[in-house]
Amino acid sequence: MANQTFDSAQYKEYMAQLKRMISELPPFCAEFFRGIEPSTSVLTRYGYALDLKLFFKFLISDSLCSGLLSIRDIDCSILENVSIDHIERYLEYVAMYPAETDSEDYEKEEYITNGERAKARKLSSVRSFFKYLYKKGRITRNVAALADTPKVHEKPIVKLEPDEIDALLTVVESGEGLSPAQKKYHKQTQVRDTAIVTLFLGTGMRISELVGINIDDLNFMSNEVRIVRKGGNQDVLVFGSEVREALLNYMLRRESMTAQPGHEKALFLSMQNKRMTVRAVENRVKKYASLAAPLKKKISPHKLRSTYGTMLYRESGDIYLVADVLGQKDVNTTRKHYVPQAEDRRRFAAEVISLKGKKSGTADADTKNGNEPDETE
Repeated sequence: MANQTFDSAQYKEYMAQLKRMISELPPFCAEFFRGIEPSTSVLTRYGYALDLKLFFKFLISDSLCSGLLSIRDIDCSILENVSIDHIERYLEYVAMYPAETDSEDYEKEEYITNGERAKARKLSSVRSFFKYLYKKGRITRNVAALADTPKVHEKPIVKLEPDEIDALLTVVESGEGLSPAQKKYHKQTQVRDTAIVTLFLGTGMRISELVGINIDDLNFMSNEVRIVRKGGNQDVLVFGSEVREALLNYMLRRESMTAQPGHEKALFLSMQNKRMTVRAVENRVKKYASLAAPLKKKISPHKLRSTYGTMLYRESGDIYLVADVLGQKDVNTTRKHYVPQAEDRRRFAAEVISLKGKKSGTADADTKNGNEPDETE
């Protein structure tokens, strides 16, 4: 099975972290995580655990939990007294709260901030938790369902234009702008990093899908690569000639590398000969993007995915094809995040109307026929 080794290792790692997190939460929370296990991924449950820990941390600082020293002491009877006011104050709290630290230097206290999307996600976690407890009869009312979802303002799609793509790839290949020390390492990673960036731009795959690729997932006879999508489903992507060339160049180097035990099947290896992590790939992409002269945008692997999606839509005009290639189950999600329809139509709107020296099509036709436009229209 494609990526089985990587998937199994990731699953075990997150399960271990999830169990540790649950052990730090109130005891009755274990029932919630058992209940949602069949319908959620381990990553989703881990996210819930982080959000609920923060929610209980907020409650323990409130008069509602007066006398309690630890979130482990919270029980369902306390949740019965949670009001809509508590939920709203919690959302205010997560907007900016102090980070956990061992330092006693209060002047250097660090804070964690959350924007609209993060606040909406944290409220969703609390809602799911209260909904489950209410369904199971552990609480008599679901107050979290009454809270208004924070308004999430849409942001414009960030993508690269053709000249920016060229500038980024040039920096990855040449190492221009790197320090002398960095250039020494770049000689060893240049073909790997070129393959990574080209693969993002040429297939639109997610970063988790890329780091999970094994050597035997590649098929150069058919120009295909097997990946594991978000949620665990396998898929096969077809890549073009530019991606093929970049991957073949990297394979010449990969074949001479001796991977660490447990990482032998991994396609992309770090300098330590271990499978590259998500964070390592993110850092490489951001580093190169910061050095590309024409780029004034903050570029991440996900922005490269957006770039591929928008380019594919512009060339094909087929939103269903874009959704299928990107592995999006909901075509509306694809349209919302990867298709810049509004921008293209606005450019059309800016040029279609002439303010003087020329009449618009409909009015011009009416004039030629001796008719005046109806002012009531």
